[in-house]
Amino acid sequence: MTIDRMVMAFAGIMVLVSLALAQVHNVYWLLLAAFVGLNLLQASMTRFCPLAIALKRLGVKPGPTFS
Repeated sequence: MTIDRMVMAFAGIMVLVSLALAQVHNVYWLLLAAFVGLNLLQASMTRFCPLAIALKRLGVKPGPTFS
């Protein structure tokens, strides 16, 4: 699995967790989903993603986006 796919999978998991926590506990967990969305938008424009940097240092194969 490449860095690109891992970043997208992690973002998707975080959004789903945020939605579940908002349903079960408190609506303020939706702020996590908003943060993830804003981070994805920012990464698409600047190509700066802290998770991608960490994964690259761990030796995960880069994809075309975060190479």
